Amino acid sequence: MYAIRAASLFVCLLLLAETANAQDSPVVYKDVSESAGLQLGGGAVCWSDFDNDGWVDVCAGAVWKNNQGKSFTRLGELAPGSAVAADFDNDGFVDLFSWSSMKLFRNDGGKEFVEVPLPALPRIGSRGAVWADLNNDAFVDLFVGGYEGSEQSLLVLINEGGKSFRIERSEGNHATRGVTACDFDRDGDVDVYVSNYRLQPNLLWLNDGKGGLKEVAGEYGVIATKPGFGGGHSIGASWGDFNSDGLIDLFAGNFAHVDGRGDQPKSRFLKNLGEEKGFKFEDLGPCGVHYQESYASTSVADYDNDGNLDLFFTTVYGVASFGRRNNSVLFRSDGEFAVKDVTAAANLAGLPPTYQSAWADYDNDGDLDLTAAGKLFQNQGASHAWLKMRLNGDGKTINRSAIGAQVRVKLGDKTVTRQVEAGTGEGNQSDLTLHFGLGDHKGPVSVEIQWPNRSLQTVTDVETNRLLTVDYMKSGS
Repeated sequence: MYAIRAASLFVCLLLLAETANAQDSPVVYKDVSESAGLQLGGGAVCWSDFDNDGWVDVCAGAVWKNNQGKSFTRLGELAPGSAVAADFDNDGFVDLFSWSSMKLFRNDGGKEFVEVPLPALPRIGSRGAVWADLNNDAFVDLFVGGYEGSEQSLLVLINEGGKSFRIERSEGNHATRGVTACDFDRDGDVDVYVSNYRLQPNLLWLNDGKGGLKEVAGEYGVIATKPGFGGGHSIGASWGDFNSDGLIDLFAGNFAHVDGRGDQPKSRFLKNLGEEKGFKFEDLGPCGVHYQESYASTSVADYDNDGNLDLFFTTVYGVASFGRRNNSVLFRSDGEFAVKDVTAAANLAGLPPTYQSAWADYDNDGDLDLTAAGKLFQNQGASHAWLKMRLNGDGKTINRSAIGAQVRVKLGDKTVTRQVEAGTGEGNQSDLTLHFGLGDHKGPVSVEIQWPNRSLQTVTDVETNRLLTVDYMKSGS
């Protein structure tokens, strides 16, 4: 009898060990670019479902149609270049603004893209732009950054009812790289963060709700520098709730030389301190992001579905100063502003220099795939529960793409938060469909949506491992 009990106990322990190992096994990525027929090139990428068939497509120089997660085919002969996507005319189809060519393209029913005239623009060599409804009129506007050689480093184009754009603001003398936006203070309007190079301070443009922008980076603690330096060599930044407290934080990526003048400011996590502290930020420093000289573009995603937001970070050089190798890194987060390099375990080691960094679940299997260095990397499976959400504005009160909306899912003492954003890092864009890793959570969840006008909408008893579509002020489906 004792032997039988001992054998049974051994089997139980073995099963428990196998379960634990399955849960803790590293998520691995596989390069499927060639088999998918996808030619990404080396520029920034933009993921969006351009033909509304439920399979996310990608703009990478040209627009590539997703064939139900099995392959991609080029859509037409037009090559918009590097772009960001949103439905600027609220017709139900996502359009493109190419910041690389400074041209606007209207999506004609998911079949082709047609150039739309813009007003005469100043000479601007942009490295990135972001869509955001700056004046809360339900039509998304454009904030465009200008890099060196540009007449202006800040260009705001206001959308006039989906018919045309006007130049609202054109100024500045900064070496602007990345542009990204978030309603970090939850006051119902979208604010804009600008990453500047050449040791210039980064900028935070606080929105007054009517499109009036005030620069407050120093006041709010997000210059992303250290004493003795005016700023860093910032290239890309990403918003994200890194400690799952319901507040959206910021990661600023810095290229940092070591050249005899002392260490320049390294990349850093900036923690949102919430309403009690006036939504100011605490500079936490690198938090485990190990030093490489030529860090470039950032993007964030929960790649392993454990509920914590992870970080992918590219590099400008393959070999930097002193012959040191520089390669893109995938950092896994523990949910408390501490990250660990898991690049090798994820089969992403040794990637060449790139500014390409964006995420989407292109095969609709519930885990996030990665585009970087001209490659599509397929996630080979994350073991945890998940939820995807697609939000639709009504086009009258809320822009159709729901840019600026935030969604919160309560998981015990954690609040997993995501926002709909049209621009991250330097000129890239991840899918507008929100993705929530739910870790070991079992059973339905409730989700709270904060729409861009601050109105709240709750959907209860949501089953997991599925896509939930929610229209503004209507129940989910």
